[in-house]
Amino acid sequence: MVRRLFQPRNLLVYGHDVVMAFAAFLAAFFLRLGPDFLNDRPVVFPMAATFAAVAAAAYLFTGLYRHVWEYVSAKDAVNIVRTATVVVLVFLPAWFFVARLESLPRSLPFISWFVLVMFLAGPRLLCRMLKDPHARGIVVAADAVPILLIGAGPEAEYFIRKPSHSYRIVGMVTARGDRVGQVIQGVEVLGRNEDLVKIVAGLDAKGLKPHKLILVGRDVDGAAVQKLLELAAKAGCPLERVRVDDGNDLKPQPIAIEDLLGRPQSNLDRAAMAAMIRRQRILVTGAGGSIGAELVRQISATGPAHLTLVDNGEFNLYSIDLDVRQRHAALSCTAILADVRDGGLMKDIIARERPDIVFHAAALKHVPMVELNPLEGLLTNAIGARNVADACVAAGVKTAVMISTDKAVNPSNVMGASKRVAEIYCQAMDLRGLGTRFITVRFGNVLGSAGSVVPLFQRQLAAGGALTVTHPDIERYFMTVHEAVELVLEAAALGPGRQDEGAIYVLDMGTPIKIVDLARQMILLAGKTPGTDVAIQVTGLRPGEKLSEELFHVQEPTLPTDMAGVLLARPRTVDHAVIAAKMAALDEACRRRDEPAALALVADLVPELRRGGAGQAKAHLKVIK
Repeated sequence: MVRRLFQPRNLLVYGHDVVMAFAAFLAAFFLRLGPDFLNDRPVVFPMAATFAAVAAAAYLFTGLYRHVWEYVSAKDAVNIVRTATVVVLVFLPAWFFVARLESLPRSLPFISWFVLVMFLAGPRLLCRMLKDPHARGIVVAADAVPILLIGAGPEAEYFIRKPSHSYRIVGMVTARGDRVGQVIQGVEVLGRNEDLVKIVAGLDAKGLKPHKLILVGRDVDGAAVQKLLELAAKAGCPLERVRVDDGNDLKPQPIAIEDLLGRPQSNLDRAAMAAMIRRQRILVTGAGGSIGAELVRQISATGPAHLTLVDNGEFNLYSIDLDVRQRHAALSCTAILADVRDGGLMKDIIARERPDIVFHAAALKHVPMVELNPLEGLLTNAIGARNVADACVAAGVKTAVMISTDKAVNPSNVMGASKRVAEIYCQAMDLRGLGTRFITVRFGNVLGSAGSVVPLFQRQLAAGGALTVTHPDIERYFMTVHEAVELVLEAAALGPGRQDEGAIYVLDMGTPIKIVDLARQMILLAGKTPGTDVAIQVTGLRPGEKLSEELFHVQEPTLPTDMAGVLLARPRTVDHAVIAAKMAALDEACRRRDEPAALALVADLVPELRRGGAGQAKAHLKVIK
């Protein structure tokens, strides 16, 4: 603290505040006794010097000199009041030992406290007013972009008072009716959110139409963002967002697709995740995929002892390996090009790398592609999961986490069925209690992941064509990639300590979202009008595609959990000897390219499988208005 005092600016402020303490004490005497106080009280100057000396010592402890005057805030005001209080309370016993408080009027400590607060706060407030254009009432540059803020809370106040010459704030709207008509930092709250279109029209009539609408609220859920996006489109203004929590960068950003989830994003137990990963050896299969890569990024930031990346795609593996080495150069990391279909190779890799925790993210997940190539999907998703599970047990891995999908529930396609077979095998292995704890995590659709609907819509928008949905009523559960990875990590951290062998972890994703609604929102995000600027075409259900997905089978009752936002499904148990024998037969059928035999075995393992037929896309092509 004292070392920082010797910086030139801090010394100047420190000297100023000491002089202010001396002057405040003299001013207090003047206010108490009038102009002749010096004649009647010859000890005034020694008393004031003692007061200033006490203040000088107090400043060293409160750090008052370190606060930047241009950004003085309520927190600084509290520190000034606290400092003045300390000075007065220390001065009284100090002067008692010097002169038994003789010649000191009883009211003087109270007066000197008030004057000291004013003398310390006044110059700081004046500096703030001179530097802050809003505090001075100065109009920003004529070419500044007029904007309307959505939100009238502390984030809006912070945004307004930050110096900026690029925006002219013409008003605010809020969800709170009691704020309408009030003024924050010189900016008026013009009305409620639902009146946005009318408010923008009124500003337009005055020549003040905003070029942008800036959302500054912190806790705004997806449904509210969707509504604001629709109102912004009607008002003819683009909607952007500022996240004040991101630090000092207050540049508005376009609304992200993650903002449109019809629920708040889940934040799970990060402390438990970090403790689980730190100083452990970790192996991730499918490390270069959408989920695997984000999983690797979060794991690598938590300080594992060693990280092994496994993927059968050369470029994907190269990309994530490069990413990890650039972010964490000191991290011990190995990249291995391998296919989970090769059971012998997986046993060699896991035995050699000796991981404490294995995350199995390798999979073929594109439903129509797997439907056209069922043997490939079964080899990767079902046999690959078996190979990794067997290798984990053989190497004594403590925890293995298998990533599944909601398409495994009452599947209508080979992809979903293959993941259900993987679930069954890992559940059976967990129930055996061989030393490796198997955790199964079931996902919904991950926003923006490779091969998902969001990148497809983005490509179609960029190409200037219509957005295509397969059915007007098709809906899906959605989660962000961040939520997906946090669910995996929390299950890995907390699952081994629970007595729920074979249970499946599922994120509470709220209600499913219609794909056609998602298409409309993405058109609005692009600044266009659905049905006018960009059409939405219905092409017909694809092979194996269902209208709605489910999170739980009827024979999977949910279990209570103390993990916020996480649900548990009770396992449908299958004897390990039975499932192992059928998996061996499935492996053999797939490798000899016997598709009927392989599918028959899958139907036996997953009796609820009901494969759908091909949708008649061209025959039923229509446009949604």
